[in-house]
Amino acid sequence: MARLILLNKPFGVLSQFTDGGDRPTLAGFVPVPGVYPAGRLDRDSEGLLLLTDDGRLQARIAEPRFKLPKTYWVQVEGEANDAQLAALRNGVTLKDGMTLPAQCERMDAPALWPRDPPVRFRKSVPDGWIRLTICEGRNRQVRRMTAAVGLPTLRLVRWRIGQWTLDGLAVGQWREIRVPDQIRDSEEMMR
Repeated sequence: MARLILLNKPFGVLSQFTDGGDRPTLAGFVPVPGVYPAGRLDRDSEGLLLLTDDGRLQARIAEPRFKLPKTYWVQVEGEANDAQLAALRNGVTLKDGMTLPAQCERMDAPALWPRDPPVRFRKSVPDGWIRLTICEGRNRQVRRMTAAVGLPTLRLVRWRIGQWTLDGLAVGQWREIRVPDQIRDSEEMMR
């Protein structure tokens, strides 16, 4: 059986176990030897990060060709209008090409843990939240997509990867699940 760890990665933590400097890494949160991130989550992003000890499972989760859906809760500068949401749903042209269509909708501000440091609040600039689901994994893709439609990202929380979510995980906490080989290799895991 493959080991799979679900971590609620805090803001400011690198998605790796070592760093040449003094920046916080996964080593300060997941004291489990032999596991590695299946994909990445930028230092300035928060939320679900999956770690595994199984190379095949890692590839099924991280490789774009498997198109595993990833859902983000995104606090943006401004309030998303219908045209901006439609652009995200249709795909956005970035410097590295057109993105695949995304699922996107407005959402109420979620009840999340406080971020340290907090997002800068400005009375004169409204903000809003959107739920964005993509099946790609380009570098800083969600931030670049929202910026391309005029909605700069203020806070980015990955809530779901495939069937796994942050439900029940406080910031900095993790839990382990076992993934049987037949599930690891099946399409069922990808839903």
